Amino acid sequence: MSSHASGPSMAPLRVLCLHGYRQNGASFREKTGALRKLLKKNVDFVYVDAPHLLEQAQESAGARDGGEDPDRRGWWFSDPGARTFSAHLRCDESSGLDESVAAVRQAVRRHGPFDGVLGFSQGAALAAVLCALQESQREPDFAFRFAILVAGFRSACAQHLSFYSAPLGTASLHVFGLEDAVIPADMSRDLLPLFRDPHVLTHPGGHFVPAASAHRQNYQNFLERFR
Repeated sequence: MSSHASGPSMAPLRVLCLHGYRQNGASFREKTGALRKLLKKNVDFVYVDAPHLLEQAQESAGARDGGEDPDRRGWWFSDPGARTFSAHLRCDESSGLDESVAAVRQAVRRHGPFDGVLGFSQGAALAAVLCALQESQREPDFAFRFAILVAGFRSACAQHLSFYSAPLGTASLHVFGLEDAVIPADMSRDLLPLFRDPHVLTHPGGHFVPAASAHRQNYQNFLERFR
């Protein structure tokens, strides 16, 4: 777990960050360096590792969320037998999600409270699940006021359908690339109806967290209401 502290006169928002599949907290911190710099006066980003370590033999399968990190991790597996994950694989059952929710719960207890949660790809899918658990009061430790979902999607596992049964009141910003070949834009758009008042930021690129100066105002406008 690592954090980035800011020093403005007003206390920064604290945001829990959930990395993508085949990443880890440290590598995601590096990959979001431009975003941290962009919002350094407003946000304190805290990064957590997924609990499931991917073994070398498993890495040839599954959707890649970017990078070649030696410590590759995942939040759950769509193929429990092979212990691999693909956002496109429809399955009846998965494995590992309960342990990941427990890991986030532990992070909140140790390092919280957090104003919001930011997730990328599989981490964004998990963030949406956490919001659903929070609003159903099944996880009283969670109190996220907002979620930033980058390249997010709905889990294709039938076991997770209950998470998408009702519109959520948690404020949400959905960020996705129009040329994303890993999580196509349509998959991210499919997550919008889960939230009552979704905000959207699109960019012309692929599978990454956008943080150009042109995006600063979009992020700041969304975050301003929570300061």
